[in-house]
Amino acid sequence: MEDFLQMVASGVVIGGIYALIAMGFVVIYKATGIINFATGEFMMLGAFFCFTAMTAAKFPFAAALLAAAMAAAALGALVERVVLRPLMGKAMISVIMVTIGLSSIFKGVAQLVWSGDYRAFPPVFPRAPVTLGSVILPSRQFYPFLISLASCALIAILFRFTRTGTAMRATADDPQAAFSMGIDIRRVFSLSWSLAAVTAALSGVVIGTMGGISPQLGAIGLKVFPVVILGGLDSIGGALLGGFLMGILENLAGGYLDPLVGGGIKEVAPFLVLVAILMVRPYGLFGTREIERL
Repeated sequence: MEDFLQMVASGVVIGGIYALIAMGFVVIYKATGIINFATGEFMMLGAFFCFTAMTAAKFPFAAALLAAAMAAAALGALVERVVLRPLMGKAMISVIMVTIGLSSIFKGVAQLVWSGDYRAFPPVFPRAPVTLGSVILPSRQFYPFLISLASCALIAILFRFTRTGTAMRATADDPQAAFSMGIDIRRVFSLSWSLAAVTAALSGVVIGTMGGISPQLGAIGLKVFPVVILGGLDSIGGALLGGFLMGILENLAGGYLDPLVGGGIKEVAPFLVLVAILMVRPYGLFGTREIERL
Protein backbone atom coordinates (compact mmCIF):
# COMPACT_ATOMS: atom_id res chain seq x y z
CA MET A 1 0.00 0.00 0.00
CA GLU A 2 2.86 2.37 0.79
CA ASP A 3 4.35 1.78 -2.66
CA PHE A 4 0.98 2.61 -4.23
CA LEU A 5 0.65 5.84 -2.25
CA GLN A 6 4.21 6.80 -3.13
CA MET A 7 3.58 6.27 -6.84
CA VAL A 8 0.29 8.17 -6.75
CA ALA A 9 1.82 11.09 -4.84
CA SER A 10 4.76 11.28 -7.25
CA GLY A 11 2.31 11.12 -10.14
CA VAL A 12 0.28 14.00 -8.71
CA VAL A 13 3.45 16.10 -8.37
CA ILE A 14 4.59 15.40 -11.94
CA GLY A 15 1.01 15.85 -13.16
CA GLY A 16 0.82 19.32 -11.62
CA ILE A 17 3.88 20.30 -13.61
CA TYR A 18 2.33 18.80 -16.76
CA ALA A 19 -0.75 20.90 -16.06
CA LEU A 20 1.25 24.13 -15.98
CA ILE A 21 2.85 23.28 -19.33
CA ALA A 22 -0.61 22.50 -20.72
CA MET A 23 -1.80 25.93 -19.56
CA GLY A 24 0.45 27.49 -22.18
CA PHE A 25 -1.64 25.81 -24.86
CA VAL A 26 -4.97 26.46 -23.12
CA VAL A 27 -4.41 30.19 -22.56
CA ILE A 28 -3.81 30.82 -26.27
CA TYR A 29 -6.68 28.63 -27.43
CA LYS A 30 -9.10 29.97 -24.83
CA ALA A 31 -8.35 33.57 -25.81
CA THR A 32 -7.73 33.33 -29.57
CA GLY A 33 -8.85 29.90 -30.77
CA ILE A 34 -5.27 29.17 -31.97
CA ILE A 35 -3.23 26.06 -31.16
CA ASN A 36 0.31 27.28 -30.53
CA PHE A 37 2.80 24.55 -31.37
CA ALA A 38 5.67 26.85 -30.36
CA THR A 39 4.64 26.60 -26.69
CA GLY A 40 7.50 24.21 -25.96
CA GLU A 41 10.04 26.64 -27.39
CA PHE A 42 8.59 29.56 -25.39
CA MET A 43 9.05 27.29 -22.40
CA MET A 44 12.67 26.56 -23.36
CA LEU A 45 13.51 30.24 -23.91
CA GLY A 46 11.95 31.21 -20.58
CA ALA A 47 14.16 28.66 -18.84
CA PHE A 48 17.24 30.05 -20.58
CA PHE A 49 16.24 33.63 -19.69
CA CYS A 50 16.03 32.68 -16.01
CA PHE A 51 19.24 30.63 -16.15
CA THR A 52 21.15 33.51 -17.74
CA ALA A 53 19.83 36.00 -15.20
CA MET A 54 20.98 33.74 -12.36
CA THR A 55 24.41 32.82 -13.76
CA ALA A 56 25.50 35.86 -15.80
CA ALA A 57 23.72 38.67 -13.94
CA LYS A 58 23.88 36.92 -10.53
CA PHE A 59 20.20 37.55 -9.83
CA PRO A 60 18.57 35.65 -6.96
CA PHE A 61 16.02 33.08 -8.10
CA ALA A 62 12.93 35.23 -7.44
CA ALA A 63 14.37 38.19 -9.34
CA ALA A 64 15.56 35.95 -12.18
CA LEU A 65 12.10 34.37 -12.42
CA LEU A 66 10.51 37.83 -12.63
CA ALA A 67 13.02 38.92 -15.28
CA ALA A 68 12.35 35.76 -17.31
CA ALA A 69 8.60 36.37 -17.09
CA MET A 70 8.99 39.97 -18.29
CA ALA A 71 11.25 38.92 -21.17
CA ALA A 72 8.82 36.17 -22.16
CA ALA A 73 5.87 38.60 -22.07
CA ALA A 74 7.75 41.00 -24.35
CA LEU A 75 8.64 38.17 -26.73
CA GLY A 76 5.05 36.95 -26.84
CA ALA A 77 3.76 40.44 -27.63
CA LEU A 78 6.43 40.90 -30.31
CA VAL A 79 5.57 37.59 -31.99
CA GLU A 80 1.88 38.47 -31.99
CA ARG A 81 2.46 41.95 -33.40
CA VAL A 82 5.03 41.13 -36.08
CA VAL A 83 4.22 37.57 -37.14
CA LEU A 84 0.64 36.70 -36.24
CA ARG A 85 -1.33 39.92 -36.50
CA PRO A 86 -0.95 40.05 -40.31
CA LEU A 87 -2.58 36.59 -40.34
CA MET A 88 -5.77 37.67 -38.55
CA GLY A 89 -8.73 36.41 -40.54
CA LYS A 90 -6.64 33.94 -42.54
CA ALA A 91 -7.12 30.18 -42.62
CA MET A 92 -6.38 28.56 -39.26
CA ILE A 93 -4.02 26.03 -40.84
CA SER A 94 -1.80 28.92 -41.94
CA VAL A 95 -1.51 30.21 -38.38
CA ILE A 96 -0.75 26.72 -37.05
CA MET A 97 1.99 26.21 -39.63
CA VAL A 98 3.50 29.57 -38.64
CA THR A 99 3.69 28.47 -34.99
CA ILE A 100 5.43 25.26 -36.09
CA GLY A 101 7.92 27.37 -38.05
CA LEU A 102 8.46 29.61 -35.01
CA SER A 103 9.34 26.59 -32.90
CA SER A 104 12.15 25.68 -35.30
CA ILE A 105 13.39 29.27 -35.42
CA PHE A 106 13.45 29.61 -31.62
CA LYS A 107 15.27 26.30 -31.26
CA GLY A 108 17.90 27.41 -33.77
CA VAL A 109 18.37 30.78 -32.07
CA ALA A 110 18.79 29.05 -28.70
CA GLN A 111 21.50 26.78 -30.12
CA LEU A 112 23.33 29.79 -31.55
CA VAL A 113 23.18 31.77 -28.32
CA TRP A 114 23.54 29.09 -25.65
CA SER A 115 24.91 26.11 -27.67
CA GLY A 116 23.29 22.68 -27.62
CA ASP A 117 24.78 21.56 -24.31
CA TYR A 118 22.76 20.71 -21.23
CA ARG A 119 23.01 23.29 -18.45
CA ALA A 120 22.22 22.64 -14.79
CA PHE A 121 20.41 25.33 -12.82
CA PRO A 122 22.16 26.67 -9.72
CA PRO A 123 20.69 25.22 -6.49
CA VAL A 124 17.33 26.85 -5.88
CA PHE A 125 15.37 24.75 -3.38
CA PRO A 126 16.32 23.09 -0.07
CA ARG A 127 18.04 19.74 -0.60
CA ALA A 128 16.15 17.85 2.12
CA PRO A 129 13.24 15.73 0.80
CA VAL A 130 9.69 16.55 1.88
CA THR A 131 7.96 13.92 4.03
CA LEU A 132 4.16 13.70 3.99
CA GLY A 133 3.23 10.80 6.23
CA SER A 134 4.63 7.67 4.60
CA VAL A 135 5.26 9.51 1.32
CA ILE A 136 8.68 10.99 0.58
CA LEU A 137 9.00 13.50 -2.25
CA PRO A 138 12.26 14.97 -3.60
CA SER A 139 12.47 18.71 -2.96
CA ARG A 140 13.36 19.29 -6.63
CA GLN A 141 9.88 17.98 -7.50
CA PHE A 142 7.80 19.19 -4.56
CA TYR A 143 8.65 22.90 -4.68
CA PRO A 144 8.24 23.17 -8.48
CA PHE A 145 4.87 21.46 -7.97
CA LEU A 146 3.84 24.25 -5.56
CA ILE A 147 4.94 26.88 -8.08
CA SER A 148 2.90 25.11 -10.76
CA LEU A 149 -0.25 24.97 -8.63
CA ALA A 150 0.04 28.64 -7.66
CA SER A 151 0.53 29.65 -11.31
CA CYS A 152 -2.46 27.57 -12.47
CA ALA A 153 -4.62 29.14 -9.74
CA LEU A 154 -3.64 32.67 -10.79
CA ILE A 155 -4.47 31.92 -14.43
CA ALA A 156 -7.85 30.49 -13.46
CA ILE A 157 -8.62 33.58 -11.35
CA LEU A 158 -7.62 35.86 -14.22
CA PHE A 159 -9.98 34.19 -16.70
CA ARG A 160 -12.86 33.80 -14.24
CA PHE A 161 -12.91 37.01 -12.21
CA THR A 162 -11.26 39.83 -14.21
CA ARG A 163 -12.47 42.03 -17.06
CA THR A 164 -9.40 41.08 -19.08
CA GLY A 165 -10.20 37.40 -18.75
CA THR A 166 -13.81 38.00 -19.76
CA ALA A 167 -12.64 39.95 -22.81
CA MET A 168 -10.30 37.10 -23.77
CA ARG A 169 -13.07 34.52 -23.53
CA ALA A 170 -15.50 36.71 -25.46
CA THR A 171 -12.95 37.33 -28.23
CA ALA A 172 -12.25 33.63 -28.67
CA ASP A 173 -15.97 32.79 -28.73
CA ASP A 174 -17.02 35.43 -31.28
CA PRO A 175 -14.48 38.10 -32.33
CA GLN A 176 -17.02 40.15 -34.31
CA ALA A 177 -19.50 40.27 -31.43
CA ALA A 178 -16.70 41.14 -29.00
CA PHE A 179 -15.56 43.97 -31.28
CA SER A 180 -19.10 45.30 -31.53
CA MET A 181 -19.25 45.44 -27.73
CA GLY A 182 -16.19 47.68 -27.63
CA ILE A 183 -13.51 45.10 -26.92
CA ASP A 184 -10.14 45.91 -28.51
CA ILE A 185 -9.46 42.58 -30.21
CA ARG A 186 -5.89 43.41 -31.14
CA ARG A 187 -5.07 44.30 -27.55
CA VAL A 188 -6.68 41.07 -26.35
CA PHE A 189 -4.61 39.02 -28.81
CA SER A 190 -1.42 40.74 -27.68
CA LEU A 191 -2.22 40.21 -24.00
CA SER A 192 -3.11 36.57 -24.54
CA TRP A 193 0.17 35.83 -26.32
CA SER A 194 2.10 37.60 -23.58
CA LEU A 195 0.26 35.67 -20.88
CA ALA A 196 0.78 32.37 -22.68
CA ALA A 197 4.50 33.13 -23.10
CA VAL A 198 4.80 33.92 -19.38
CA THR A 199 3.00 30.68 -18.51
CA ALA A 200 5.30 28.72 -20.78
CA ALA A 201 8.35 30.46 -19.32
CA LEU A 202 7.31 29.54 -15.78
CA SER A 203 6.86 25.91 -16.77
CA GLY A 204 10.26 25.95 -18.48
CA VAL A 205 11.91 27.25 -15.31
CA VAL A 206 10.10 24.61 -13.26
CA ILE A 207 11.32 21.82 -15.56
CA GLY A 208 14.80 23.35 -15.70
CA THR A 209 15.24 23.35 -11.93
CA MET A 210 14.35 19.66 -11.90
CA GLY A 211 16.63 18.29 -14.61
CA GLY A 212 18.56 20.98 -16.46
CA ILE A 213 17.92 22.74 -19.75
CA SER A 214 18.97 22.60 -23.39
CA PRO A 215 17.53 23.78 -26.72
CA GLN A 216 15.75 20.40 -26.91
CA LEU A 217 13.69 21.17 -23.81
CA GLY A 218 10.75 22.26 -25.96
CA ALA A 219 10.08 18.64 -26.94
CA ILE A 220 8.36 18.26 -23.56
CA GLY A 221 5.68 20.63 -24.83
CA LEU A 222 4.59 18.15 -27.50
CA LYS A 223 4.75 15.30 -24.99
CA VAL A 224 2.30 17.19 -22.79
CA PHE A 225 -0.04 18.11 -25.66
CA PRO A 226 -2.19 14.98 -25.03
CA VAL A 227 -2.91 16.44 -21.58
CA VAL A 228 -4.48 19.44 -23.33
CA ILE A 229 -6.57 17.21 -25.59
CA LEU A 230 -7.63 15.01 -22.68
CA GLY A 231 -8.82 17.89 -20.52
CA GLY A 232 -10.27 19.94 -23.36
CA LEU A 233 -8.48 22.59 -25.38
CA ASP A 234 -10.34 25.49 -23.77
CA SER A 235 -10.61 24.19 -20.21
CA ILE A 236 -8.26 25.33 -17.44
CA GLY A 237 -9.75 22.83 -15.00
CA GLY A 238 -9.46 20.16 -17.67
CA ALA A 239 -5.75 20.90 -18.12
CA LEU A 240 -5.23 20.53 -14.37
CA LEU A 241 -7.16 17.27 -14.13
CA GLY A 242 -5.62 15.94 -17.34
CA GLY A 243 -2.15 16.66 -15.99
CA PHE A 244 -2.86 14.78 -12.78
CA LEU A 245 -4.32 11.81 -14.66
CA MET A 246 -1.36 11.59 -17.01
CA GLY A 247 1.15 11.84 -14.18
CA ILE A 248 -0.56 9.18 -12.06
CA LEU A 249 -1.06 6.82 -15.01
CA GLU A 250 2.60 7.11 -16.00
CA ASN A 251 3.79 6.31 -12.49
CA LEU A 252 1.40 3.40 -11.92
CA ALA A 253 2.17 1.89 -15.32
CA GLY A 254 5.89 2.28 -14.70
CA GLY A 255 5.64 0.73 -11.25
CA TYR A 256 3.30 -2.19 -11.93
CA LEU A 257 3.34 -2.97 -15.65
CA ASP A 258 6.87 -2.14 -16.83
CA PRO A 259 8.49 -4.87 -14.67
CA LEU A 260 6.15 -7.46 -16.22
CA VAL A 261 6.95 -6.68 -19.86
CA GLY A 262 10.47 -5.30 -19.64
CA GLY A 263 9.59 -1.59 -19.94
CA GLY A 264 7.86 0.71 -22.39
CA ILE A 265 4.35 0.64 -20.93
CA LYS A 266 4.90 3.81 -18.90
CA GLU A 267 5.14 5.91 -22.06
CA VAL A 268 2.24 4.18 -23.83
CA ALA A 269 -0.40 3.75 -21.10
CA PRO A 270 -1.50 7.42 -20.87
CA PHE A 271 -2.06 7.53 -24.63
CA LEU A 272 -4.16 4.37 -24.55
CA VAL A 273 -6.36 5.97 -21.90
CA LEU A 274 -6.47 9.18 -23.95
CA VAL A 275 -7.73 7.32 -27.02
CA ALA A 276 -10.34 5.47 -24.95
CA ILE A 277 -11.66 8.71 -23.40
CA LEU A 278 -11.74 10.59 -26.69
CA MET A 279 -13.77 7.80 -28.29
CA VAL A 280 -16.49 8.60 -25.74
CA ARG A 281 -15.88 12.35 -25.32
CA PRO A 282 -14.30 13.75 -28.53
CA TYR A 283 -13.98 17.25 -27.01
CA GLY A 284 -12.09 16.02 -23.96
CA LEU A 285 -13.25 15.70 -20.38
CA PHE A 286 -14.22 19.38 -20.02
CA GLY A 287 -13.89 20.79 -23.53
CA THR A 288 -16.70 22.89 -24.99
CA ARG A 289 -18.94 20.80 -27.19
CA GLU A 290 -19.46 22.46 -30.56
CA ILE A 291 -22.86 22.13 -32.21
CA GLU A 292 -23.05 22.66 -35.94
CA ARG A 293 -26.29 23.25 -37.84
CA LEU A 294 -26.61 21.49 -41.18
